[in-house]
Amino acid sequence: MKNRIKEFRIRLKMTQDELANRAGVRRETIVFLEQGKYNPSLKLAHDVALALGSNIDELFIF
Repeated sequence: MKNRIKEFRIRLKMTQDELANRAGVRRETIVFLEQGKYNPSLKLAHDVALALGSNIDELFIF
């Protein structure tokens, strides 16, 4: 699954650590999400979207 997490994160001048803290996950999870190596649960996708001030439809390309 492709996503735009890195694009949104950079636009907000947010580090991977900051996003991870806001989403309640480890930085490694954000790294794997950005690289497309990990498909998130619906809850995680929602938490990341909220942390980025976005929604699931904007971040994830199904």
